[in-house]
Amino acid sequence: MPSQTRPGALFDILSTASGEVEDDSTASGTAALASAAAALAARLGAAGIRPDEPVVVSVANRAADLAALFGVWQAGGVVVPLHAAAAETTRAAMLDQVRPRFLLSDGELVTLADVPPPERPLLRGAALVVFTSGSTGKPKGVVLGHDRLAAKLDALQELLRLTPLDTVVLPLQLIFIFGLWVALLSLRAGARLALVGKFSPATLRRRLQGATVLATVPSMLRTMFGEGELEAPTLRAILTGGEALGTHLSGQISHQLPSAGVFDLYGLTETGSCDFCLLPRDAAPGRGSIGVPTRGVTYRLAIDDAAPVTAPADAPQGELQVRSPFGMLGYLDNPDLTEAAFADGYFRTGDVARQRPDGFVEIVGRIKEIISRGGNKIAPAEIELILSAHPAVAEVLCAGVPDPRLGEALHVAVVLKPGHAASADELRNWCRERTERFKVPDAIHMVDGLPTGPTGKALRAGVRELAQALKP
Repeated sequence: MPSQTRPGALFDILSTASGEVEDDSTASGTAALASAAAALAARLGAAGIRPDEPVVVSVANRAADLAALFGVWQAGGVVVPLHAAAAETTRAAMLDQVRPRFLLSDGELVTLADVPPPERPLLRGAALVVFTSGSTGKPKGVVLGHDRLAAKLDALQELLRLTPLDTVVLPLQLIFIFGLWVALLSLRAGARLALVGKFSPATLRRRLQGATVLATVPSMLRTMFGEGELEAPTLRAILTGGEALGTHLSGQISHQLPSAGVFDLYGLTETGSCDFCLLPRDAAPGRGSIGVPTRGVTYRLAIDDAAPVTAPADAPQGELQVRSPFGMLGYLDNPDLTEAAFADGYFRTGDVARQRPDGFVEIVGRIKEIISRGGNKIAPAEIELILSAHPAVAEVLCAGVPDPRLGEALHVAVVLKPGHAASADELRNWCRERTERFKVPDAIHMVDGLPTGPTGKALRAGVRELAQALKP
């Protein structure tokens, strides 16, 4: 018989929850979720699951997915979320790294191997292994602990104050930390949680009727506003993050949804998410920033040769490094990468930031995205900020494109506001009047929409692909 272990701290959420979860086809009370979770836990126990054994859970933003999460936790296992529609290469890469024995899909327990995976000390007390993109192209398994994530939910509840009267609409997938913590926090608060399986403007518009809280990324909001006026009369809060909100989008929200306060969140999976927040009350003075640290989080700016040095003397900038008591336990099976990710206990975000004189922290760009044009270093976010201030520009995205003469040339994709016009030359002149000559874009491409990745985030690689496609 396998040794028994107490369910992790996150399981307690379901045991005390009183809300309801609905997806695209069903609605379930938390009592029904608890019953389904118990049944799955019993099946895992009968199959011989070991304490802290990873179990892959196939998710598609269904109520049953949450029952599967809690079932694994009740059985003493560790959840590894995998999107039900993941590409075969993605699925194979994850399974190769995790080497799981069990997979839960649509309420069914599938046995993938006859022997359990190796025991991993890192997984003791772990709740989740969330895979994120790696700089080398190989996904990284971020191991998150029960106690740390439960404590992070405490801090987030203090910040967001969800209640049983809230209806939280969640189009973010449960394979990402943003979607996961919103779902867990909603259940813990006793709110009604509305899961959206596949994002579309029409679906989300319907869901927003009666919603009080929306958790989303800016790209989804831009798409929705592009479909015309947005009505959400009961919406009181928008939780957003993952990419810069932008002044144009912020203005659209203020104009069309004046009662919806925006919580603009910044954080990484590795740090437990939501390390900084620009609160609704700070929207005007803090525009363009990520706000201030959330409870328990400290940070520093590490000056590095890779960081730009063009900031004024009263606003030094460097790599944003974050220390959080809610962060990851480490990367799965990769202690060297785990060690390299930290400096003196601070996680190296890879983002270049500065602290403004008003106290707000502002992201300037990414160290790995810094463009080296003729030996000069350019932060894409700096150019994006300049172009976003042009009255005709709605959205902008910069990237470095290989160039035989300069090493990298600065290319920009621009979306104009409806009813406005501006030429590439006009926009280049706009930049020329506001920044150094070497930062003026080499090429500006007018597009109908910014290129995005599978998570809906604006994708710099898409600008490079566009530039390459337009080569003569």
